[in-house]
Amino acid sequence: MKSGYLFGSLAAVAACSLLLAAPASAQGVKIGILNDQSGVYADYGGKYSLEAARMAVEDFGGEVLGQKIEIVTADHQNKPDLATAIARRWYEVENVDMITELTTSSVALAVQELSKEKKKIDIVVGAATSRISGDACTPYSFHWAYDTRALAVGTGGALTEAGGNTWFFLTADYAFGYALEKDTSDIVTSKGGKVVGQVRVPLNSSDFSSFLLQAQSSKAKIIGLANAGLDTTNSIKQAAEFGIVRGGQKLAGLLMTISEVHGLGLDAAQGLVLTEGFYWDHDAASRAFSERFMKRTGHMPSMIHAGTYSATLSYLKAVKAAGTKDSEAVAAKLKELPVDDAFAKGKVLANGRMVHDLYLFEVKKPSESKKPWDYYKQIAVVPGDQAFFTVKDSGCPLTK
Repeated sequence: MKSGYLFGSLAAVAACSLLLAAPASAQGVKIGILNDQSGVYADYGGKYSLEAARMAVEDFGGEVLGQKIEIVTADHQNKPDLATAIARRWYEVENVDMITELTTSSVALAVQELSKEKKKIDIVVGAATSRISGDACTPYSFHWAYDTRALAVGTGGALTEAGGNTWFFLTADYAFGYALEKDTSDIVTSKGGKVVGQVRVPLNSSDFSSFLLQAQSSKAKIIGLANAGLDTTNSIKQAAEFGIVRGGQKLAGLLMTISEVHGLGLDAAQGLVLTEGFYWDHDAASRAFSERFMKRTGHMPSMIHAGTYSATLSYLKAVKAAGTKDSEAVAAKLKELPVDDAFAKGKVLANGRMVHDLYLFEVKKPSESKKPWDYYKQIAVVPGDQAFFTVKDSGCPLTK
């Protein structure tokens, strides 16, 4: 009797051990939202991007291939080493199938390299450097909402053509800032403009006075802010204290979203020219999505938030179409299926770049705004095939 009981107990333990040893991913599809949730880019992406991903999962139906979809999230604090450690644990221990958002270019590049090693898909939304689908591209990496080349074509090209032919850059001192400065400089000079100087600014600076004084003394017509998030809003606020715009120079927010405009307020932001890939009041689809988002968050979505929704939804559609979570098959479907959702209509190129139209906006004066979050007037459409590098020109080694 005892031996039979012991045998049954051992069998039960063995069965439980097998269940525990089974990969968690076999029991569902797991998506990781990895971004800055407490620092300079917390409103730029942060909790709002997480909510957008949740909306995508709900809209898809909550499961794919008969398996439940789960979202995990973490704050990378804009530290590539921390982000890589989190991503490694997610891939190796928690069986995460795909990581997205990835604000901060240095973080995105580091996680992208790990994803290549682990043969896992990552879809970058919040990071800007065009290297993601350029020389750093991988078979499993994708770049969604925008990049430094597209922003340069939109804002840099328009301002130079309008007579802003001398530029000075305030540049965030890491991969994103360098890429945005370079891509914008290339567009400016291609249109006959000239870059008269630049200064590197540490991430999360509180005092921009010395940098702004250098820009002011340069006499450049355009001061290009090659930064983002709170760094952009703080540099604009401090520029007002120095009377830079009143003195005749113009500020160009090379990476601004509606979150930063909202933080500044129209009094401070009016007249700024910027490029975004999404505006909540653009059409019926963007308004319907944004009104749902607003009810959940109290905040209108930017191109980062709507882009995270799109990236998550597109991944799930690719898994369904492939009939598997296998990264090779899903990556192939991501490049095959058209993108058509509340964020954009577009296509994914062989280098992983999702191509879609962007929009050149001018921030309204307070007197022009007729309702809450009515911040932009559209100046022009920037066609996707002009905004982004072609596969040939991207420098992606996979496409040679």
